[in-house]
Amino acid sequence: RRDVLVLTPWLAPIVWEGTFNRDILNAQYMQKNIVTGVVTFAVKKYWFFIQGFMSSANKYFLAGHQVNFYLFTDNPEQISHLQMAPENHLFVIPVQNHSYWQGISVSRMDIISRYIHSQFQYEVDYLYYIDIDVQLFEHIGVEIIDTLVATISPWQYTARRDSKSYETRIESQAAIPKGEGDFYYTASFYGGSVAEVYKLTRACFKGVMEDRENGIEARWHDESHLNRYLLYHKPMRLLSPEYYWDEEL
Repeated sequence: RRDVLVLTPWLAPIVWEGTFNRDILNAQYMQKNIVTGVVTFAVKKYWFFIQGFMSSANKYFLAGHQVNFYLFTDNPEQISHLQMAPENHLFVIPVQNHSYWQGISVSRMDIISRYIHSQFQYEVDYLYYIDIDVQLFEHIGVEIIDTLVATISPWQYTARRDSKSYETRIESQAAIPKGEGDFYYTASFYGGSVAEVYKLTRACFKGVMEDRENGIEARWHDESHLNRYLLYHKPMRLLSPEYYWDEEL
């Protein structure tokens, strides 16, 4: 494709529809006997999105490959039976409710890293976080698999560097110095190898807690810390805004 940017300055591919052959990738992936995990959170009113997310992800996310879905919720007993594809498995994990909406946002990095350490590292090879209010309308396949993967925010794709929504206050651990920054990444879809996702989530949560001790909260919470981390730990593969498109656009 010549109409979009397909390579970063550090030579990581940017995956757009039409830039890969899924048949070839599927054949390679099948030989490796890989298990991929998906983490999502459904807390408070976000229970509403469980059915839509799970049914669409079960159908379209790495279809035909083994996927473990890890659904964290504060009301596990209300989840009705969800029909899963034979190769997919759903694990419902209770999680504490938080009194304010940012609570789960700032603590989910900690939750993910703790479960990687205690459980996920023994069950999956790659792990992806996806927001529960996402619905998949097309196949998301093995073209997303790499060591460290980030998704370009559709709202920020065309923004100039100086107008991207980075945290700029130098008091914050999420601060990105003026004139720096590559792309603006969404915290709604990211992942990679279990080891790399562990490093990312530990570092981001550490930054969140240091900010809290200093009486500051980053502009976009864990997303700000994610962007800071990925500035200095470049993703090996970027997913285009097609992978997290907003209907309002």
